[in-house]
Amino acid sequence: MSSKSANCYTINNSSPPTSPRNRQNCRRRLRRRGSFAMLHRRNFLLLVSVLYLTGLISCVGPLFSLLQYSGLSTGAVYRSHEIFQKLWTDIEADNSSSIQLSSVWIYKRKLKEQKPCSFGTIASTKDSPGANLYLIVDANGGLNQQRSSICNAVVIAALLNATLLIPRLEFHNVWRDSSEFGDIYDEDHFMSTLKDYIEVVKELPTELMERYDSNISNIQNLRVQAWAPPRYYLEEVYPVLFKQRVVRISPFANRLSMHLPSHLQFLRCFSNYEALKFSLAISELAKKLVKRMIERSSNSSGKYISVHLRFEEDMVAFSCCIYDGGQVEKSEMDVVREKGWGKKFKQKYRVIAPGLNRKNGKCPMTPVEVGMMLRGMGFSKDTPIYLASGKIYQADRYLAPLRKMFPLLQTKETLATKDELAPFEGYSSRLAAVDYLVCLFSEVFVTTQGGNFPHFLIGHRRYLFNGHAKTIKPDKIKLVTLLQNTSTSWIDFKDQMGSMLAESDRKGIMVPRVKKSTRKGSIYSNPLPECRCLWESKRTTNRSNSYLMVDH
Repeated sequence: MSSKSANCYTINNSSPPTSPRNRQNCRRRLRRRGSFAMLHRRNFLLLVSVLYLTGLISCVGPLFSLLQYSGLSTGAVYRSHEIFQKLWTDIEADNSSSIQLSSVWIYKRKLKEQKPCSFGTIASTKDSPGANLYLIVDANGGLNQQRSSICNAVVIAALLNATLLIPRLEFHNVWRDSSEFGDIYDEDHFMSTLKDYIEVVKELPTELMERYDSNISNIQNLRVQAWAPPRYYLEEVYPVLFKQRVVRISPFANRLSMHLPSHLQFLRCFSNYEALKFSLAISELAKKLVKRMIERSSNSSGKYISVHLRFEEDMVAFSCCIYDGGQVEKSEMDVVREKGWGKKFKQKYRVIAPGLNRKNGKCPMTPVEVGMMLRGMGFSKDTPIYLASGKIYQADRYLAPLRKMFPLLQTKETLATKDELAPFEGYSSRLAAVDYLVCLFSEVFVTTQGGNFPHFLIGHRRYLFNGHAKTIKPDKIKLVTLLQNTSTSWIDFKDQMGSMLAESDRKGIMVPRVKKSTRKGSIYSNPLPECRCLWESKRTTNRSNSYLMVDH
């Protein structure tokens, strides 16, 4: 506090009285100071008011959502089984088919003209073998999230000129799959295919392992930001790698930007579609199942539909959606959530709004919803369907309506013998890989929930078929509204489903314009045009694709 200000309000009896001019100056300073204080006070009160209102809204918002969507709002309540029972007579009598599998799609995906590929430039990116620098990654998540991590690891190893240790697959307490890289992919093929780009090894040198007491977990683990650009790896990771000779990055999912220079994107494409080949055991079983599906699809020229159904127990539990199982369902789902995610769903800040989730299209579709949608779109009851899924929640009860609508429904359990499936039991990623390959060669692929499985599969199919992906993505927000209206007629429902199929087809040919590094703009789901040069080089050299196991 300045002496001038103090003099304006401090009384000192021993001091002579101030002059009139000094008293006026003091009064001016006091008024000015009072104005400033009043202004600060107002600003403070305004700030407090804003914070209070923000907190009030944040608390009331979820409560309002719970009240609004607790069951009163259209689409918020699961009534699909009721609607099915009401419409079943009409569905059963409707044997007409407006769709032939060979002519499902009206449109073709149109790609912009690209610069001609100079195949001479698609050569080794490896300047010199990174014999002295080693990169270790722990690929986390399910089968296809791990797949993206593996492809990104190849790119980063090339960027840093490092040798890549065969990626390690993280064990997750939900999927509970202890498979290693070689159990799912062909290790030798992976290493030999990439040899012109990076060096891949199965083990670290002995002298490096001895430095870390033969325990990879002792190696420094770098926490890398999500969607990191190449510059980040060159500026932040490489100095540590150069000093230590080896670094480990865990977890590694989504740790590389989707937008990369063309030579690095090519390496991503090359890793995904050339280097990663499923193991012999997986490929052989999938080949048998594809042949059996073709044989059972003789009435449709060997063509069949594949449906990726996410109605497993853990998926239903994680979604926090409510179906028609009452208190028994609630108790079972509470147990699953506790087992898989601990106390996560009981934390105070978590708001669980099943009605809102359903209304927003976030609830996993049930088998009866899938069946009604496909019959409504015009697929007849004799359409062959391959159902790709884990263990369906209460399968006997929930699958019965779908089997009534599509008697030719098959799964890997119905197509394979018990002896053929025995080596895969208890390994969710290996079973998912079998499903992946059978879906890859279906005439139509239906995705019901999203996630990494359809994300990669849609992109792989686009790559194989030059951009034209025969995929159905339902409008789930529209669907839940229709499937709560008990007055809906079968004719009206069919009209709505026809429009939904046309819209899904229209969106399927669009190449998204993406500004941010997100899954929607991923090269894994939209490989063309960025993987075009790899696709053209394969045609030019007449190399056979390792996935084309069956003449379809």
